[in-house]
Amino acid sequence: MSQHGTVKESPTAALADPRAADNVEYDSSLASLRENSADLETTTEYGSPSYTSEHRSRNADRTKNALDHEFGAADHDHVRTAVEAAGDREMVCLDRKLGRHPDNTYVCRYYVPKAYSRIALAWANLFEPAPADADPDFVTVQVPDTDEVAVRVLPEEGFTAVLGTDYTGEAKKSFLRLFMLDAKRQGGLGLHAGTKRVRLESEGDDGSDLETVGQVFLGLSGTGKSTLTAHGLGLEDPEDATMLQDDVCALRPDGTVAGSEGDGLFIKTIGLDPDEQPDLYEAATRESAVLDNVDVADDGTVDFDSDAHTANARAVVRREHLPSADEEIDLPSVDQVFFITRNPAMPPLAKLSPEEAAAAFMLGESVQTSAGDPDSAGEAIRVVGTNPFIVGSEGEEGNRFRDLVADLDVEAYLLNTGTVGDRDVGVDDTVTLLREVSRGRIDWADDPTTGLTVPDSVPELDVSRFDVGDALDDADERIADLRAEREAYLAEFDDLDEAIRDAVY
Repeated sequence: MSQHGTVKESPTAALADPRAADNVEYDSSLASLRENSADLETTTEYGSPSYTSEHRSRNADRTKNALDHEFGAADHDHVRTAVEAAGDREMVCLDRKLGRHPDNTYVCRYYVPKAYSRIALAWANLFEPAPADADPDFVTVQVPDTDEVAVRVLPEEGFTAVLGTDYTGEAKKSFLRLFMLDAKRQGGLGLHAGTKRVRLESEGDDGSDLETVGQVFLGLSGTGKSTLTAHGLGLEDPEDATMLQDDVCALRPDGTVAGSEGDGLFIKTIGLDPDEQPDLYEAATRESAVLDNVDVADDGTVDFDSDAHTANARAVVRREHLPSADEEIDLPSVDQVFFITRNPAMPPLAKLSPEEAAAAFMLGESVQTSAGDPDSAGEAIRVVGTNPFIVGSEGEEGNRFRDLVADLDVEAYLLNTGTVGDRDVGVDDTVTLLREVSRGRIDWADDPTTGLTVPDSVPELDVSRFDVGDALDDADERIADLRAEREAYLAEFDDLDEAIRDAVY
C-alpha cells in the first residue's frame, strides 16, 4: 500500500474517524447498500438493480483543481460544504483499494449521503476492498443535493468535493484523476486507456512457448475502447487475447503498466450487442451488474438499444463475469500503443514514429460522446491524451509520452474505428487489423495523401477500399486543411517540444 500521507493536512482533518462517527454507516456490505436504495431500484429481468439519476454525464465545465486554477473563497466554501456534510449528515463511507502495483496502489475513502447509497453501491463494485484499518491516500465527499453543481479538487491534499451531481462517474473519476497525477510525479504517465495481453504462437510453434504482446488503447469514452480491449480477436486455444484494464492505467518508466480498477468496469451499454460484444453483454446481464440510466421497463425488461434516459447509459459489471478479463490488472510490459479516433480523413490503421505518436497524443482527435457532453455528441473534438482528467501541464504530458515511447521502444499506431470517407470500418475490419499487427504480418507503405505509413497488404483484408485518397472527396485539400488546423492547435502548447509540433501529420 502506498504511504503518501496526502490527507494529513487536508480538509479531512476536520472529519471524525468514520469507524467511530455516529452519523456514518462505515464499510457497508453491497447487500446493505442495495437495501438502502430499494425505493429507487427497478429490478431487471436478470435480478440486477437499475437506477436513474438526475445527472447523466460528467460536469467538466464545473470542475476545477487547485494546481491549474486559481481557487478563491467560493471554491474553498465548496470544499467546506462537503466536509461539513460528511461530519453532520447521515452518510455511508467506504474504503476501497485502487491498483495493485507496488508503487501505484492507493486507499480511497468515499463519503456520500445514505439516501444516495446507490452511487456507493456502483462505485464499490469497481474497486477491491481496502486493507483493514488503512489510512486513506485519497478522499472524496459527494453531496448530490446541494443547490450548485461544483467539483473541486485539492491535488496536494488528495481531496475532492463533488457537489450538486448524483452521477456515478464523478465518484469514480475523482480517484482516478489523482491516481494519474501521482503516476506522472513518479516519472511515468497516467493514461485514459485500456490494456490487453495477446499471446500468439510463432511460426512452427507447437503452442508450448507463446509470444506475448502487451497492448494499450487510448480513446475517449464511447469510441470502442472497451469493445476492443475486451475482444478475443478471433484467436483459438492456445492463443488468446485477454483484457487486463478497461479505463485508466499508469505507464511506468520501466515499461510496466499499472492497472487501477480491480473488481469491475463502468461500461457504456447503448447498442450493447451479444454478437459483437459478447463478453460485455454477458457481464451486463448478470445479477451482479448495477445499471445506471439504462431503459428498464416496469416488468424488468432491459432495452440496451434505447436512449430514453440518455445515450450515456452505463453499467458497472464485475470482472469475474467478463470472460475476456484476466485475474491480473497490471501489464508486465507494453509493446504496442493504439490511438483510437473516428476521423473520416484518417486511414483505418497507421504506424507512427515516437514524435508522430506524441502529436497524436496531443491532438486526441475523436468525436464527442454523450459521456462528455450529450448536447455535442457526434461533433469533432480534440482532448489531449484523450484524457479529460489531466492535472498539470498538457504539453509536458506530450513530451513525457514521446520520451517513454522512445525509451521503451514501443510501437505506436493510429486506429480509426469510424469511417474512411463514407466507407464504414467495421468491427471485423478493426479486429483483423489488430490481430495481424499483433502477429507482425502487415506490409507497410507510405500514403501519398496523408503522409502516414499505412498497411499495403493485410492477410484476410482488402485494405485498398480504405485508401483515403480514393474514399475522401477533395482529399488533398481536406488533408491540407486538417494539417493546418492541427499545426495551429499544437502551437497553443508553449511547453510542447518543437520536434513534436513538426511531426504533425
